Amino acid sequence: MQFVDTNIFIRFLTKDDPKKAEACFDLLQRAEKGEINLQTTESITAETVYVLESKRLYDLSKKEIYQKLFPLLKIKGLKITYKKSLILALDIYLKWNLDFEDAILIAHSLRVGSKEIYSYDRSIDKFSGVKRLEP
Repeated sequence: MQFVDTNIFIRFLTKDDPKKAEACFDLLQRAEKGEINLQTTESITAETVYVLESKRLYDLSKKEIYQKLFPLLKIKGLKITYKKSLILALDIYLKWNLDFEDAILIAHSLRVGSKEIYSYDRSIDKFSGVKRLEP
C-alpha cells in the first residue's frame, strides 16, 4: 500500500500540468481496477478541498469541487479511514453551504451518534441535524 498526497489529486482534478495529470490518471485507474492499493488521509482530502477553493489558485465553486471529488472518493482501491464520513461530509459541504472542515466535524458527530457539537462557529447552525453548544 502506498500513500497519496494532495498534489496528486490536484494534478489529476485540475489537469493544470497535462503530463502529470495523465500519470495521476493512470495511477488512480490502477487503483480503481484493483491493481494497486492506495491510501490517503482525511487531512489530505481537506487540503485538496482547500486548494481547489482557493481564490488565489483555482477558485472552484462547492458544486464543482463536489463533482470532481465525489468520484475520486469512491475509487475502490483508495482507502481512507472513515471514508463514508468523508463522503457524507462532502454532501453536507455542498448542500448546507458549510466549510469542509465543519462538514467533516458534523459527519463524524453523526457517525458516532452525537447530536451536539461544542463550537463558537455559528455556521454550524445551518445544519439542522446537530445542535451547536457554547461552553
